[in-house]
Amino acid sequence: MQGTAPTFDAEAARRGAALRRRIRSGELAQHTSGVADDLVQGNLVVLPATAAHDFLLYCQRNPRPCPLIAVGEVGSARVPTLGEDLDLRTDLPRYRVWRDGELVDERGDVGELWRDDLVAFVIGCSFSFEWAMRAEGIRIRHVDEGSNVSMYRTSIATHGAGAFGGPLVVSMRPLAASDAIRAVQITSRFPAVHGAPVHLGDPALIGIRDIARPDYGDAVKVLPHELPVFWACGVTPQAALQQARPKFCITHAPGAMLITDLLNHQLASN
Repeated sequence: MQGTAPTFDAEAARRGAALRRRIRSGELAQHTSGVADDLVQGNLVVLPATAAHDFLLYCQRNPRPCPLIAVGEVGSARVPTLGEDLDLRTDLPRYRVWRDGELVDERGDVGELWRDDLVAFVIGCSFSFEWAMRAEGIRIRHVDEGSNVSMYRTSIATHGAGAFGGPLVVSMRPLAASDAIRAVQITSRFPAVHGAPVHLGDPALIGIRDIARPDYGDAVKVLPHELPVFWACGVTPQAALQQARPKFCITHAPGAMLITDLLNHQLASN
């Protein structure tokens, strides 16, 4: 998506702007799973320009967990390729603030922390392919329950770039075997939002010790007739930030995404 001239559907832009206004006002302050329906959502990483080159390279080397859909200009909180009325300082329900690789704050607005040397990266989000799965009749339990998706750090290493590296983080959705096969087919068409699953079945094979205790998000029960299905997750950069320890960084809180004016089908491959 980066570098292309977007075409915004008028109705989609109206809905996107309305949701962001609710977020700015504090009315919508929780996770955004199931909230934006067919609108593209994004993970956020904001870094000083001195660290931006290495992070860009990290994303390019790890396109499954870090599929870039936009990169902002230095100092700008606007991303016109994702929405006209969009401000990265106010338009996510929850932000995380990091200093020297340590999480120091979580808040609903980062306007007072924004600086002229910051570069914003917006990374594709699995909530977009959830829309495609649901459109095909596949039930997604955490959406039905109104909870956040389960996310786990794995034993799979990402490809490093400069100081950035660390484990792959995955999101998990329990599915019946037939739905899991269909989900692979559906999500393969969405490489800009993580694409096909990276693992199905035994979580221990990717270093997850207890599926009932996710590292991020909410626990979702896997029923006896179901398989846990794992996708690369846009929280992966937060693990990389903990390793790189940049002096300052802003990210989304897990599950609290940027809602854009793009429609999910605009990200689908042919």
